[in-house]
Formats: sequence, structure tokens, C-alpha cells
Amino acid sequence: MTTQLNRPSTVDVVPSPREHLTSPRTQAVLKIQQALVAGARELMAGEGAVELFQPLIGPVTDPGARGAKQVDVDYYGHKYKLMASAILYKQASLVAFDKVFFIAPNVRLEPLETSATHRHLAEFHQIDVELAGASREDAISLVERLVRHMVRTAIETQGDALRAIGRDTDVLASFVEHPFDVLTHGEVLGRIGHSHPGTEIEWEAEEHISGQSSRPFFIVDYPKGSRGFYDKEDPERPSTLMSFDLIAPESCGEICSGGERESDYARIVTRMRETGENPAKYRWYLDVVRQGIPGSAGFGIGLERLTRWVAGLDSVWQANAYPKLPGVVSP
Repeated sequence: MTTQLNRPSTVDVVPSPREHLTSPRTQAVLKIQQALVAGARELMAGEGAVELFQPLIGPVTDPGARGAKQVDVDYYGHKYKLMASAILYKQASLVAFDKVFFIAPNVRLEPLETSATHRHLAEFHQIDVELAGASREDAISLVERLVRHMVRTAIETQGDALRAIGRDTDVLASFVEHPFDVLTHGEVLGRIGHSHPGTEIEWEAEEHISGQSSRPFFIVDYPKGSRGFYDKEDPERPSTLMSFDLIAPESCGEICSGGERESDYARIVTRMRETGENPAKYRWYLDVVRQGIPGSAGFGIGLERLTRWVAGLDSVWQANAYPKLPGVVSP
């Protein structure tokens, strides 16, 4: 049983947990998702990365969630947050290991209108990766290898499940046969006729260009102010971030976001203040940074979003065993 708050009428109605979980389609999708996770772990282990378990609560979390609200919890009289992203913990973990990754849930109270985008959940899972001493180009290269390996693993081990839900595995394989293209933020705005270059790309526009692509592609060089304080500013092009998104084809939109990170204490504090953040809230993180963390690059892949594309689903909620759409009170 779910309770729906005021939200767009175009949103699909999520079935009851029993109906959802007993559906052969759902069962096939979850097996496909399991194969994607297995592929991710296999490739990351082969790259020498260490899998860690991110905390689920902390004094602060990623402030860069686009319009989403953070969730407060009472931790023995202290106001803690549910994790919206593991970015701060990924950077801190690099004092122990050069390559780390997490596969964990995140919680973001997305605006009600996002329940109609077919790509937002209030609770979702992410494959988070961070690489010490890496550039943005290193991270982009790894994302491409990782996505290609995950897709191929799903086809090889769950080909029957994919075909059972109507996914043409030959077509799916064709999407990852060739190198992914790279477009700049400015080039994308030119294609869609966007008049505000200093902003994020709207979800509708992103979906539109996604539908025109024959394979995944990267968007790079997002403007300063569109991302969190941790994304590094290009020293040769002020106000341009060393960031990227990976866009899936077939109108699925963004499935991965990442970039090169800022590691200098003074610049991080400056960026915090520029974005309206109070550095005092980030004491534990800034203490780690002050003592020295390596420069790095990393990314996060939305597991439900990736599964949606690979399985050819209409919405991300179909790729979650217990989906929580924004504005829908559910188990």
C-alpha cells in the first residue's frame, strides 16, 4: 500500500510490494541488475581497487544534490545526515588506498516534480569510485571500461532474462562496441538552443539529446556553480569545472556524474563559502584535507538508472525492489 502526495498526474502508479516482487519482469530485472553489480566488482578488483563500505549517516553529506533536500537524523543528540552521496568519504579514504569504490544506498528528498521524470528516486543505489593521482580523463576512461564491462557481463550471464523482457541483446551490445563520444557543455547547449550557459542542462533537454544518440556519450566542462565545492576548477579556464556526465542513449539521460577533485585546503574553503556552505559544518572533512589528501578524480554511477537503460525499462522505479518515488510514501 502506498500513499501518494500531490505530484504530477503523469507518474506511473507503483504496485504493492508483493505484486512488484512476484512479477516475472521484476525478477528478471533484478537478476540483470545483479549481473551489472557483479561485472562492476570484477572489473574494479582487476583494476586494483578496494571496496569499502560507506557510512549511512554522518555530520554532513554532499551539498551538491540538484534541488534535493537532505534528511536529518538524531544521533545521540547531534544532528546527522543520511548520506546523499559518498563523495567526502571517498576522498578521505584515499589516505589509505589509491583506488576505492563503494556500492551503497543514498537518500535524497527530490522535488515532487521529479517523480514525473522517470529517472529519480528518493532512495537509490550508486557505484562510487575514486582514484588518487588521477585526472578527469583517467576517470572518463575508467567509466567507459566499467560500463562496457558491466553491459557485456549482463548480456553474457543474463541474456535470457534480457530477452524475456523484450530487450534485443544484439542492439544493446551495439551501444558499447565503439568509443563513447565527448561533447562540451557549450556544444550541448548549442544543439538544444539553450540561452543560459552558466546553468545545468535541464532534464527534458538532456533526455532529448539522449534520444538522438546511437551510444553513450560524455558531457564535459560544466560551469562553476553547477556542481559541488569538491569539483576542481580548470586552472587555465576560470569558472569551468573539470567535471563530466555520462549520458545513456534511448532518452535515458544521465547515468553517471564525476570529475577531477579539489584537494587544496584553502581553495576548498573558498569554494565552500562561494557556494553558501559553512566550513564549520565540515570540520572532520577539512581536518583530513588540512593534513593532506591526494589529488583525485572519481565518479558515481546510478545503479537503477544504468539498469533502466540496460533492461530497456520505462522508469527507474522498475529497477528497485522497494522503490520510493519522490512524493510517494511507501515501504
